[in-house]
Amino acid sequence: MNKYLLNGLYGLLALIGISAFAFKVFQPIQVLPRIRLSPAFDMLDQDWKRLTNEDLRGQMVLYTFTYTNCPVPCHDIDKTMQEIQARLSEADLGETKMSFVTISFDPQNDSPLALRAHAEGLNADPQQWKFVTSPNETLLKTIIGSGFHAYYEKNTDNSFTFDPTFILVDGWGIVRGEYRYQTEVSTVDRILRHISVLADEVQNSTGPQKVAYEAAHLFLCYAP
Repeated sequence: MNKYLLNGLYGLLALIGISAFAFKVFQPIQVLPRIRLSPAFDMLDQDWKRLTNEDLRGQMVLYTFTYTNCPVPCHDIDKTMQEIQARLSEADLGETKMSFVTISFDPQNDSPLALRAHAEGLNADPQQWKFVTSPNETLLKTIIGSGFHAYYEKNTDNSFTFDPTFILVDGWGIVRGEYRYQTEVSTVDRILRHISVLADEVQNSTGPQKVAYEAAHLFLCYAP
């Protein structure tokens, strides 16, 4: 190989290495990882209206999974969502829209009427926080278990065993954050911080800055 070509190759590798080191040390831009595509779904909400994943395109969505008969405090799932919704202004969303979706894995008991009563008991804003389920239990299992990677299992007494899970999805339908009580302490502060990081990317990763954000994804300056 020509020595000038070889020197050029070494120089390019050195530049990549220095750039990666600089991104890691100085963290000029923080991004959340692009984990995988979120699943497609078609469900009924608490107002008997269809809600599909396509309806949520272009906005950030925080999903969680539970059932309305879950014994209090039910891992504080609803309380966590309530607090995040109440403190959402701390995330500086700009023009980015944010929605919350609670998916029930107990369609036998969680009719839209039951979901509405549950939502009203939480004083949930129906314009921003949807409670949904599907009568097709097999499809529901696929969406939640295989699509969102959230575990649940029905017990013989009709209760459920499940891992409390929150999933943050961006406007392109890509999973950007996973928060599981079984493996980590999932705090409201941490989820809000990640929502803010994602909102910054949505607002700023255009034009010339898009290259910088793609570089950040390449070197993954991840916001813990």
